[in-house]
Amino acid sequence: MGVDPGLRRLALGTLLAAYPGPVPPDWAVALVAEGLAGHTLFGGNVHDPGQLAASTAALRAARPDVLVAIDEEGGDVTRLAHATGSPYPGNAALGAVDDTALTREVYAAIGGELAAVGVTVDLAPTVDVNTADENPVIGTRAFGADPGRVAAHTAAAVAGLQSVGVAACAKHFPGHGATVADSHHELPTVDADAALLRARDLPPFAAAVDAGVQAVMTAHIRVPALTGDGPATFSRAVLVDLLRGEYGFTGAVVTDALEMKGAAVAAGGVGPAAVRALAAGADLLCLGAKVDAALVERVVAEIVGALRDGRLDRARVEQAAGRAAALAAWTGAARPPAPTGPAEVDLGYRAARRAVRVEGDPTAPARPLVVQVYAAATVAEGRVPWGLGPHLADVEQLRVVATEVDPATVRRLAGDRPIVLVGRHLHRLPGGPALVGALAATHQVTVVEMGWPGRWRPAGVRAFVTTYGASHANGRAAAEVLGLTG
Repeated sequence: MGVDPGLRRLALGTLLAAYPGPVPPDWAVALVAEGLAGHTLFGGNVHDPGQLAASTAALRAARPDVLVAIDEEGGDVTRLAHATGSPYPGNAALGAVDDTALTREVYAAIGGELAAVGVTVDLAPTVDVNTADENPVIGTRAFGADPGRVAAHTAAAVAGLQSVGVAACAKHFPGHGATVADSHHELPTVDADAALLRARDLPPFAAAVDAGVQAVMTAHIRVPALTGDGPATFSRAVLVDLLRGEYGFTGAVVTDALEMKGAAVAAGGVGPAAVRALAAGADLLCLGAKVDAALVERVVAEIVGALRDGRLDRARVEQAAGRAAALAAWTGAARPPAPTGPAEVDLGYRAARRAVRVEGDPTAPARPLVVQVYAAATVAEGRVPWGLGPHLADVEQLRVVATEVDPATVRRLAGDRPIVLVGRHLHRLPGGPALVGALAATHQVTVVEMGWPGRWRPAGVRAFVTTYGASHANGRAAAEVLGLTG
């Protein structure tokens, strides 16, 4: 028996798919014409603004109200600038500056760039309160560790994005900031009761709702007090009772990528995860980055099968598809964005410079040897260039892996020059603290921390510089502070 066309279209109306490459393949465009809610864009879909605008125009030609979503957070998570690094600082830097007007301005600039290339939904801002210094997936994506500060900047970011007609999506509900595991790879647990969540993790989401945020993204995290053994994405208590009932959210609930192990493993695959998320109250299901036509059809078949066997109520799926359509209608009715240009780019670099913090004396008596310590990127960040390299003027740079480099070799290459040691989460890297100590024992060392600094401070160094992010803008700001830009 084939899939009923009406039920197939209904199921498609709840899905955010994805496609490979810079040009939407025929199947991706055809699915839009057949009712697919939309596509999420990733770095592989982006070559340059002209190409991207042509791609989104091709999708809109199939259906004008298609949703085109992207993870453009600024800072460490960028798709538009994945080849070079973002010209904007991320949330941690904006939180360190603590100027909500600046945060609104930066997000309006990001939104303007997205609108100019036809993107309608930004899967941002990240509004998690990063209370776990060892958090492997949030870190500099958060505005900070203080709920009040994060809430204030959340409202500003939402207002900035939506002021230029791009829908904001606050993530990751009910809060991913207290985890020490990455939901891309496993199901993290937040062992907190409802009172602690309301005081620590939920205020930014309340602020986002009050600011009129159009979408909220779920977290693939387990909160036993609320979700039992499953993730929040599959919890009606979280998505309906808490988010809608208690906090009054009326927009679209978007899932984090269902291909992530925090969801797919818990449900037994992407298709069953889609059914469980819909049943729990999710409206728009993000399938992930590795999507083809066959996967979409398997998920559709699973949803249709669940409608037939009673695992899903048709009214619930119609409600979900209606909310996805309402989100699309909002993006279509929003006013046109203001023109973008060099002023916005300059804004990002100026903002990053304001975020730099220096402990000690960063000035050096001679041109130093810059040593960048390799750090693997998270799935959310992807392989985006980072560091001081593009901004150095006549300064030698050496790239090393902390566990593989011999400190004696670095000391020999440095000679009598000072050393600038650049890293992300240096204190968490195997061999990172030991490398700092070995070099500081014989040389003047300045440490540039481009990740979440937490409470770690290296001993015996000349200076400790924190940028609160590793974007292109953050790297330039650090190089300027150190006098290395020429």
